[in-house]
Amino acid sequence: MITLTQPVIREAEFFTRLPDHYRHPDPANAWSAANRGGQAVDSFLEGPVWHPSGCLYVTDIPYGRIFRVDMNGEWELIVQYAGEPNGMKLLDDDTLIITDYQNGLMKLSLSDKSVTPWLTRRNSESFKGVNDLTFDRCGNLYFTDQGQTGLHDPTGRVYRLGVDGRLDLLLDNCPSPNGLVLSPDESVLYVAMTRGNCIWRVPLQRDGSVSKVGQFFTSYGPSGPDGLAINAEGELMIANPGLGRLWLLNALAEPIQIITSPAGRSTTNVCYGGHHRHKLFITESVTGSILTCEMTIPGNVLYSSQQQ
Repeated sequence: MITLTQPVIREAEFFTRLPDHYRHPDPANAWSAANRGGQAVDSFLEGPVWHPSGCLYVTDIPYGRIFRVDMNGEWELIVQYAGEPNGMKLLDDDTLIITDYQNGLMKLSLSDKSVTPWLTRRNSESFKGVNDLTFDRCGNLYFTDQGQTGLHDPTGRVYRLGVDGRLDLLLDNCPSPNGLVLSPDESVLYVAMTRGNCIWRVPLQRDGSVSKVGQFFTSYGPSGPDGLAINAEGELMIANPGLGRLWLLNALAEPIQIITSPAGRSTTNVCYGGHHRHKLFITESVTGSILTCEMTIPGNVLYSSQQQ
């Protein structure tokens, strides 16, 4: 007799909200026109990153902003530039690598607050619109190139940028590739397919190629999985902005926890942080809020100076 796992349902806690003095919706914003049905938005938060100094960094896509948020919930604008920053990851204590839909991969120096190009094109061809990224322990960078792809146009791509500068195209048939994360042993890459409403499991071979890619998890609703994170035991955390919840999956892709939002439904991304990485930080993009949730199992250590 097979016993199905019954998920524990929890509600995240409200942590902080983007202050009003940073909220000035522009009805002519090009990102909003294309992605929010022309609705004027005052922000759209994404890309949470925990910094080992004890703070959080987040992006604001439509207005090209990077914010620092301390653990008292106070916000500081680090930089605003001509771009559409989405996912971020730490390269080292002073450097954030940003997937910028408009510009490609960008580099932010936290010390001098400069944003410079890191990888803007592939073989002189522009990307469709890069979305999210993750490093492995050797320093190789995996990132998604989503653009406006979906089930109508499953041509989104997943790349790996090696430490030697080599750029490998791993997948090119993706219906809206979004968040991605490696398993703790780095043998599997999980990729969220937002418009496909599912998670792909991508085995990584010893020679760097991929093989026997399969569908690991199927979601439902108006918008599929977005940001991903993984804990030290390999359980996958999925932010789902169409449902206003997060799923924690076991090795069988069974939901073992469902975390709901006390704010809006647009739970776009998530990272582990806090003391020994036991706390989730979740971006809720429509209300411009950050939510938190304490977890028993810590997040997996990501490649960066957080490994200390």
